[in-house]
Amino acid sequence: MSDTPPPVRRRLPLTWLGLLPFALFVALFLIAPTMKIVLGAFQRADGSFTFENVAGLFTDSILSSYWISIKISVASAALGCLVGFLMAAAMVLGGLPRAIRSPLLTFSGVASNFAGVPLAFAFLATLGPLGLVTLALKTHLGINLRVYGFNILSFWGLTITYLFFQIPLMILIITPALDGLKREWREAASCLGASGAQYWRMVALPILFPSILGTFALLFANAFGAVATAIALTGSSLNIVPIMLFAQIRGDVLGNPHLGYAMAFGMILITGIANVLYIVLRMRSERWLK
Repeated sequence: MSDTPPPVRRRLPLTWLGLLPFALFVALFLIAPTMKIVLGAFQRADGSFTFENVAGLFTDSILSSYWISIKISVASAALGCLVGFLMAAAMVLGGLPRAIRSPLLTFSGVASNFAGVPLAFAFLATLGPLGLVTLALKTHLGINLRVYGFNILSFWGLTITYLFFQIPLMILIITPALDGLKREWREAASCLGASGAQYWRMVALPILFPSILGTFALLFANAFGAVATAIALTGSSLNIVPIMLFAQIRGDVLGNPHLGYAMAFGMILITGIANVLYIVLRMRSERWLK
């Protein structure tokens, strides 16, 4: 008789079964739609291969819509980073009571995911032509926002609306980086005669810069991909990519679904580049903070 032991059968650990629902969700609602968009961008209505749809992205109207969307995304990301960083720094490093931290982070977690039609309606009811704040300023203080050129359906109106979820997202992401600043670094800088401004300029900000820049890239991608909020708020009054994309795929006789696929493919490329930049910078900042 042979003394060779029977082969050991490798079994998949049961703990991996917990990932099965998530894997199915990603496959059905992320990977499959993305592949559909990519394939549709290079197909005609009859299914034949073509570059016509991608070439159509370089028309003046579509390029203009991409440029306006990029400017809105940059503006909301920059303002979101600035305000969110100051709020997070006040919470983590400032003299604010620690009892404020938990409610602020909880609110930020909710607000960072509050978008779409509810957010658009909230800002229309607040800062729209007949909004609560608009009428209150005009009635009680004599301030007419229209006279000063403000319109919720304009570039800055959409940018301000995006700040509602951009600022909380910045707070959530930058707070761990601020927590990673060691007290010994500030004490060492003080012992060497550095002022508070010099500490931030020469020590803290260089360490936090990769995190801030990476978060800016993530906020840019977040704003650039905010389709539902833009459509619900501005309708057709602002020439941005989500509006033109919706016009192509909504089923009108003048629409071209495959051109819409190409526009969506362009949005995926732009947001993908921004997300890759965020991941790379995030990994670099984590090495410093460790």
